[in-house]
Amino acid sequence: MSLVKRIKLLFLRILYPTKTYSMKLLRTNVLYIVITAIITLQIPIAIAGNSPEAGTLQYYTDNNKAAEPVAPALSAEEMLLATADSIYDTLHLLNAGLEEEAFEQAYKGYFKLKELGQISKTDVLTIADFSKPSSAKRLFVLDMEEGKILFQTLVAHGRNSGLIYAKEFSNKPESNKSSLGFYRTLQSYYGEKGYAMRLEGLERGINDKAFERAIVFHGSDYVTNSFLQSNGYLGRSLGCPAVPMQQTKPIINTIKNGSLLFIYHPNEQYKTKSTILNS
Repeated sequence: MSLVKRIKLLFLRILYPTKTYSMKLLRTNVLYIVITAIITLQIPIAIAGNSPEAGTLQYYTDNNKAAEPVAPALSAEEMLLATADSIYDTLHLLNAGLEEEAFEQAYKGYFKLKELGQISKTDVLTIADFSKPSSAKRLFVLDMEEGKILFQTLVAHGRNSGLIYAKEFSNKPESNKSSLGFYRTLQSYYGEKGYAMRLEGLERGINDKAFERAIVFHGSDYVTNSFLQSNGYLGRSLGCPAVPMQQTKPIINTIKNGSLLFIYHPNEQYKTKSTILNS
Protein backbone atom coordinates (compact mmCIF):
# COMPACT_ATOMS: atom_id res chain seq x y z
CA MET A 1 0.00 0.00 0.00
CA SER A 2 1.39 3.29 -0.98
CA LEU A 3 2.16 6.04 1.52
CA VAL A 4 -0.50 8.26 0.04
CA LYS A 5 -3.17 5.64 0.50
CA ARG A 6 -2.06 4.99 4.08
CA ILE A 7 -2.35 8.67 4.95
CA LYS A 8 -5.77 8.83 3.33
CA LEU A 9 -6.96 5.76 5.23
CA LEU A 10 -5.70 7.20 8.52
CA PHE A 11 -7.53 10.42 7.85
CA LEU A 12 -10.75 8.53 7.08
CA ARG A 13 -10.44 6.48 10.24
CA ILE A 14 -10.08 9.61 12.29
CA LEU A 15 -13.23 11.05 10.80
CA TYR A 16 -15.08 7.75 10.72
CA PRO A 17 -13.30 5.57 13.25
CA THR A 18 -13.84 1.87 13.69
CA LYS A 19 -14.75 0.32 16.97
CA THR A 20 -11.13 -0.34 17.89
CA TYR A 21 -9.93 1.16 21.17
CA SER A 22 -7.11 3.11 19.49
CA MET A 23 -9.45 4.79 17.05
CA LYS A 24 -11.96 5.63 19.75
CA LEU A 25 -9.23 7.11 21.89
CA LEU A 26 -7.89 9.18 19.00
CA ARG A 27 -11.35 10.53 18.20
CA THR A 28 -12.05 11.31 21.85
CA ASN A 29 -8.79 13.20 22.31
CA VAL A 30 -9.37 15.37 19.22
CA LEU A 31 -12.89 16.22 20.30
CA TYR A 32 -11.69 16.89 23.85
CA ILE A 33 -9.10 19.37 22.58
CA VAL A 34 -11.62 21.16 20.37
CA ILE A 35 -14.28 21.34 23.12
CA THR A 36 -11.73 22.50 25.72
CA ALA A 37 -10.58 25.31 23.41
CA ILE A 38 -14.15 26.45 22.82
CA ILE A 39 -14.98 26.46 26.56
CA THR A 40 -11.79 28.33 27.42
CA LEU A 41 -12.61 31.06 24.93
CA GLN A 42 -16.12 31.38 26.37
CA ILE A 43 -15.08 31.84 30.04
CA PRO A 44 -14.60 35.66 29.95
CA ILE A 45 -17.87 36.07 28.11
CA ALA A 46 -19.64 33.82 30.58
CA ILE A 47 -18.23 35.73 33.54
CA ALA A 48 -19.35 39.07 32.12
CA GLY A 49 -22.74 37.61 31.22
CA ASN A 50 -23.25 36.25 34.72
CA SER A 51 -22.60 39.65 36.36
CA PRO A 52 -25.71 40.87 38.14
CA GLU A 53 -25.36 44.18 36.30
CA ALA A 54 -24.62 42.75 32.87
CA GLY A 55 -26.99 44.05 30.25
CA THR A 56 -28.17 46.86 32.50
CA LEU A 57 -27.82 50.62 32.01
CA GLN A 58 -25.54 50.76 35.05
CA TYR A 59 -23.25 48.10 33.56
CA TYR A 60 -23.09 49.98 30.28
CA THR A 61 -22.47 53.29 32.05
CA ASP A 62 -19.70 51.91 34.29
CA ASN A 63 -17.90 50.34 31.35
CA ASN A 64 -18.07 53.49 29.23
CA LYS A 65 -17.06 56.11 31.79
CA ALA A 66 -13.70 56.65 30.17
CA ALA A 67 -15.39 57.67 26.92
CA GLU A 68 -17.75 60.16 28.57
CA PRO A 69 -16.82 63.79 29.34
CA VAL A 70 -16.69 64.48 33.07
CA ALA A 71 -19.04 67.29 34.19
CA PRO A 72 -17.18 70.06 35.99
CA ALA A 73 -17.91 70.31 39.72
CA LEU A 74 -20.02 73.25 40.84
CA SER A 75 -18.22 76.01 42.69
CA ALA A 76 -19.39 77.06 46.17
CA GLU A 77 -20.92 80.18 44.62
CA GLU A 78 -22.83 78.16 42.03
CA MET A 79 -24.09 75.74 44.68
CA LEU A 80 -25.29 78.68 46.78
CA LEU A 81 -27.20 80.18 43.86
CA ALA A 82 -28.65 76.78 42.97
CA THR A 83 -29.97 76.45 46.53
CA ALA A 84 -31.41 79.98 46.37
CA ASP A 85 -33.15 79.19 43.09
CA SER A 86 -34.62 76.01 44.56
CA ILE A 87 -36.02 77.86 47.59
CA TYR A 88 -37.31 80.64 45.34
CA ASP A 89 -39.27 78.11 43.29
CA THR A 90 -40.48 76.17 46.34
CA LEU A 91 -41.90 79.30 47.97
CA HIS A 92 -43.48 80.44 44.65
CA LEU A 93 -41.87 83.83 45.11
CA LEU A 94 -42.14 84.69 41.42
CA ASN A 95 -45.92 84.46 41.64
CA ALA A 96 -45.82 86.50 44.85
CA GLY A 97 -44.01 89.30 43.00
CA LEU A 98 -40.49 89.10 44.44
CA GLU A 99 -37.71 89.55 41.91
CA GLU A 100 -35.48 86.48 41.56
CA GLU A 101 -32.31 88.56 41.82
CA ALA A 102 -33.65 90.15 45.01
CA PHE A 103 -33.98 86.73 46.62
CA GLU A 104 -30.65 85.46 45.29
CA GLN A 105 -28.80 88.43 46.78
CA ALA A 106 -30.75 88.23 50.04
CA TYR A 107 -30.07 84.51 50.39
CA LYS A 108 -26.39 84.96 49.59
CA GLY A 109 -26.05 87.52 52.38
CA TYR A 110 -28.22 85.47 54.73
CA PHE A 111 -26.06 82.37 54.21
CA LYS A 112 -22.73 84.19 54.61
CA LEU A 113 -23.78 86.24 57.65
CA LYS A 114 -25.27 83.16 59.24
CA GLU A 115 -22.00 81.28 58.74
CA LEU A 116 -20.09 84.18 60.27
CA GLY A 117 -22.43 84.33 63.28
CA GLN A 118 -23.50 87.89 62.40
CA ILE A 119 -27.19 87.06 62.75
CA SER A 120 -28.55 85.18 65.75
CA LYS A 121 -32.15 84.76 64.61
CA THR A 122 -31.89 82.67 61.48
CA ASP A 123 -35.40 81.28 61.16
CA VAL A 124 -36.68 84.36 59.30
CA LEU A 125 -35.45 86.54 56.42
CA THR A 126 -37.05 89.89 55.51
CA ILE A 127 -36.74 91.43 52.04
CA ALA A 128 -37.92 94.84 50.85
CA ASP A 129 -37.94 94.77 47.04
CA PHE A 130 -37.48 98.40 46.00
CA SER A 131 -37.38 97.47 42.32
CA LYS A 132 -41.19 97.48 42.65
CA PRO A 133 -43.41 100.56 42.85
CA SER A 134 -44.68 101.64 46.25
CA SER A 135 -48.16 100.47 45.23
CA ALA A 136 -46.94 96.84 45.29
CA LYS A 137 -46.82 94.64 48.37
CA ARG A 138 -43.06 94.53 48.25
CA LEU A 139 -42.07 93.61 51.80
CA PHE A 140 -41.67 89.87 52.36
CA VAL A 141 -41.05 88.08 55.66
CA LEU A 142 -40.00 84.50 54.94
CA ASP A 143 -39.91 81.54 57.28
CA MET A 144 -36.62 79.88 56.33
CA GLU A 145 -37.27 76.76 58.40
CA GLU A 146 -40.84 75.99 57.39
CA GLY A 147 -40.44 77.35 53.85
CA LYS A 148 -43.34 79.79 53.64
CA ILE A 149 -44.24 83.46 53.38
CA LEU A 150 -45.24 84.80 56.79
CA PHE A 151 -46.06 88.36 55.73
CA GLN A 152 -46.33 90.22 52.45
CA THR A 153 -47.28 93.85 52.71
CA LEU A 154 -46.75 97.46 51.64
CA VAL A 155 -43.57 99.28 52.66
CA ALA A 156 -42.59 102.92 52.14
CA HIS A 157 -39.26 104.26 50.92
CA GLY A 158 -37.49 107.55 51.66
CA ARG A 159 -38.97 110.88 50.62
CA ASN A 160 -35.97 111.88 48.49
CA SER A 161 -35.48 108.46 46.95
CA GLY A 162 -38.32 108.94 44.48
CA LEU A 163 -42.08 109.26 44.17
CA ILE A 164 -43.59 106.00 42.96
CA TYR A 165 -40.28 104.17 42.54
CA ALA A 166 -37.20 104.40 44.76
CA LYS A 167 -34.36 105.43 42.47
CA GLU A 168 -31.80 107.25 44.61
CA PHE A 169 -30.15 106.00 47.78
CA SER A 170 -27.87 107.47 50.40
CA ASN A 171 -26.12 106.73 53.67
CA LYS A 172 -25.82 110.42 54.61
CA PRO A 173 -27.63 111.87 57.62
CA GLU A 174 -30.59 114.12 56.76
CA SER A 175 -30.62 112.93 53.15
CA ASN A 176 -34.13 111.55 53.67
CA LYS A 177 -33.25 108.73 51.30
CA SER A 178 -33.43 104.99 51.76
CA SER A 179 -30.22 102.99 52.11
CA LEU A 180 -29.81 99.65 50.38
CA GLY A 181 -28.25 96.48 51.69
CA PHE A 182 -28.21 94.24 54.74
CA TYR A 183 -29.42 95.22 58.21
CA ARG A 184 -29.51 93.36 61.50
CA THR A 185 -32.73 93.84 63.44
CA LEU A 186 -32.31 95.04 67.01
CA GLN A 187 -34.70 95.45 69.93
CA SER A 188 -38.22 96.84 69.77
CA TYR A 189 -39.34 99.95 71.66
CA TYR A 190 -42.14 102.50 71.95
CA GLY A 191 -41.33 105.97 70.67
CA GLU A 192 -42.87 108.93 68.85
CA LYS A 193 -43.84 106.60 65.99
CA GLY A 194 -45.42 104.07 68.34
CA TYR A 195 -44.18 100.50 68.35
CA ALA A 196 -40.91 100.40 66.39
CA MET A 197 -37.67 98.45 65.98
CA ARG A 198 -34.11 99.69 65.69
CA LEU A 199 -31.91 98.62 62.80
CA GLU A 200 -28.15 98.21 62.44
CA GLY A 201 -26.67 98.71 58.97
CA LEU A 202 -24.06 96.04 58.27
CA GLU A 203 -22.43 97.55 55.17
CA ARG A 204 -19.73 100.18 55.55
CA GLY A 205 -20.30 103.22 53.37
CA ILE A 206 -23.69 101.91 52.25
CA ASN A 207 -25.98 101.79 55.30
CA ASP A 208 -23.73 101.80 58.38
CA LYS A 209 -25.04 105.23 59.47
CA ALA A 210 -28.56 103.84 59.92
CA PHE A 211 -28.39 104.02 63.71
CA GLU A 212 -27.00 107.57 63.58
CA ARG A 213 -29.75 108.57 61.14
CA ALA A 214 -32.42 106.98 63.37
CA ILE A 215 -33.47 104.67 60.55
CA VAL A 216 -35.97 102.35 62.24
CA PHE A 217 -38.71 99.93 61.25
CA HIS A 218 -42.08 101.43 62.16
CA GLY A 219 -45.71 101.73 61.18
CA SER A 220 -47.39 104.74 59.59
CA ASP A 221 -50.85 105.90 58.62
CA TYR A 222 -49.55 106.98 55.18
CA VAL A 223 -48.83 103.34 54.33
CA THR A 224 -52.42 102.33 53.58
CA ASN A 225 -54.54 101.31 50.63
CA SER A 226 -56.73 104.39 51.12
CA PHE A 227 -53.70 106.72 50.87
CA LEU A 228 -52.59 104.80 47.79
CA GLN A 229 -56.00 105.07 46.12
CA SER A 230 -56.23 108.80 46.85
CA ASN A 231 -52.72 109.70 45.68
CA GLY A 232 -51.59 106.94 43.34
CA TYR A 233 -48.57 106.21 45.52
CA LEU A 234 -47.73 105.60 49.17
CA GLY A 235 -46.60 108.26 51.56
CA ARG A 236 -42.83 108.40 52.03
CA SER A 237 -40.62 108.32 55.09
CA LEU A 238 -37.39 110.06 56.06
CA GLY A 239 -35.54 106.91 55.01
CA CYS A 240 -37.21 104.34 57.25
CA PRO A 241 -38.92 101.19 55.95
CA ALA A 242 -42.44 102.00 57.17
CA VAL A 243 -45.32 99.49 57.04
CA PRO A 244 -49.09 99.58 57.71
CA MET A 245 -49.91 100.31 61.37
CA GLN A 246 -52.02 97.18 61.87
CA GLN A 247 -49.15 94.93 60.76
CA THR A 248 -46.35 96.70 62.61
CA LYS A 249 -46.50 94.79 65.87
CA PRO A 250 -46.87 91.24 64.48
CA ILE A 251 -44.06 91.80 61.97
CA ILE A 252 -41.68 93.37 64.49
CA ASN A 253 -42.35 90.64 67.04
CA THR A 254 -41.51 88.06 64.38
CA ILE A 255 -38.24 89.57 63.13
CA LYS A 256 -36.74 91.56 66.04
CA ASN A 257 -33.57 90.72 67.99
CA GLY A 258 -31.04 89.52 65.46
CA SER A 259 -32.66 88.56 62.16
CA LEU A 260 -31.67 89.85 58.71
CA LEU A 261 -33.42 92.57 56.70
CA PHE A 262 -32.35 93.17 53.10
CA ILE A 263 -33.38 96.22 51.09
CA TYR A 264 -32.98 95.43 47.39
CA HIS A 265 -32.71 97.44 44.21
CA PRO A 266 -30.98 96.44 40.92
CA ASN A 267 -28.44 99.16 41.53
CA GLU A 268 -25.09 98.41 39.87
CA GLN A 269 -23.14 100.68 42.19
CA TYR A 270 -24.46 98.80 45.23
CA LYS A 271 -23.72 95.38 43.71
CA THR A 272 -20.16 96.45 42.97
CA LYS A 273 -19.56 98.07 46.36
CA SER A 274 -21.18 95.49 48.66
CA THR A 275 -18.50 93.47 50.45
CA ILE A 276 -21.13 90.98 51.61
CA LEU A 277 -22.19 90.13 48.08
CA ASN A 278 -18.61 90.08 46.79
CA SER A 279 -16.80 88.34 49.64
